[in-house]
Amino acid sequence: MRPIAILGAGIAGLTAAAELKRLGLPVAVFEAGKAVGGLMASFKDPAGFSYDFGAHFVNNRLAATLGAANICRTVRHYGEAVYLGGVSRGYPFGLMRSPRFVQGAIASRFRKHEIVTAEDWFRHHYGDALAEAVAIPIAEAWSGVPASELSPAVGEKMSNGALKTLYLKAAARVTGRAVCIGYSHELRENAGIYHVYPEGGVARLLEPTLENVRDVIHLESPVEAILVEDEKVAGVRVNGKVIEVSAVISTAPVHVLPKLLDGSSRLDHLARFRYRPMVFVNIHFEGRHHLPDTMLWVPGGKYPFFRLTETPISMPWLAPEGKTLITFDIGCAAGDASWTMPDDKLAEICLDGLCDIYPHLRGKYLGIGGIMRTPVAYPVYRLDYEAERQAFARSTGIAGLYSIGRNGEFAHILMEDVYCRTLRRMQDVRHYVRQDVDIAGLERLSNLMATADSVKPGSIAAA
Repeated sequence: MRPIAILGAGIAGLTAAAELKRLGLPVAVFEAGKAVGGLMASFKDPAGFSYDFGAHFVNNRLAATLGAANICRTVRHYGEAVYLGGVSRGYPFGLMRSPRFVQGAIASRFRKHEIVTAEDWFRHHYGDALAEAVAIPIAEAWSGVPASELSPAVGEKMSNGALKTLYLKAAARVTGRAVCIGYSHELRENAGIYHVYPEGGVARLLEPTLENVRDVIHLESPVEAILVEDEKVAGVRVNGKVIEVSAVISTAPVHVLPKLLDGSSRLDHLARFRYRPMVFVNIHFEGRHHLPDTMLWVPGGKYPFFRLTETPISMPWLAPEGKTLITFDIGCAAGDASWTMPDDKLAEICLDGLCDIYPHLRGKYLGIGGIMRTPVAYPVYRLDYEAERQAFARSTGIAGLYSIGRNGEFAHILMEDVYCRTLRRMQDVRHYVRQDVDIAGLERLSNLMATADSVKPGSIAAA
């Protein structure tokens, strides 16, 4: 049987490889970089501060499933707040102390809504006041698109019932653990599912899986083309060499797929799908607990950042004793001022914005940590290609081509959901490959029988 080619060795690619290998199917993982892990990368700077490439949320259930529970620390606390009008309010219940927000939320339930856009969804679920002050500005900041031009699916990913949230918040206080709230949709969350973090960085979570598939991974091997014949995958070209394959599983951003396909234009429409580029600025400070909670949302557009995260509040081991790290999330476009600005200037404007909120922090500033840029931080669910997005979620339209992972599915999913959805999709791959093998076997048998019928008696012996 020809191998199944997997593009990318992040959590989705390695999970796919391990599952297919378990199912007894041949597989080859092609990774363009020098190391596995994809966006699951952790760094430790010379000053002793650790940080990840973006935010990664790991729960104890996923860690145990991956065989990495023994290297994970329990996160004791995690919370979010929103900065509004000079005041920080806890999310979600601190916001509900505002009569204006409560009245708006109640009133929205008695109005008929035609939910066509993300803005409609926010107004219906949160009421006009809360939608206008918090939900809409935040959605626009991380997407870079007006909420009136976003699909309502943007809001659906954020939905979590008030009673469920209250129950899980109470469970966190009772257990003294950061119980997960809204970070897994494929599997149910409960009081026993809580945040953990791997010793040595989030990338270590993949080590047990890597041990199972190390022999099928090819590093520094970018897939240059996916070869398609009659709208069916036939092979891949890697470093100039053509390899016949039975299927291809891609973790690449979906707008890259049309460039990879050789022999089909079926996915050309994906080229207009957009991801939001982000810059993450990490700054060191003396002291700790400078933010009201681990994550502080800053809606409104007054500052260059829309979110601040002080990870040592939840994971104190990520910073030296008596010091802390604050990460500033800046939405941008590749090539714009935020993207190209020198690191020291970028850190300066972030510090100025932070000190406008908390003036005392200027005296506690210690210096710049790492500044990271990614052109594909968040999938942008634009309304004008929503129907195509939903169709792509069901099938690529190319026989034998599957797209998995956060970027590959073009989906707002976090780590456990990536894992669960990848496993489910591998069942589809297994069915396709085995069906394809069966069909190929029948065709060979048919050809053999046809050849036998055309041979005259005694001709084989004569030959």
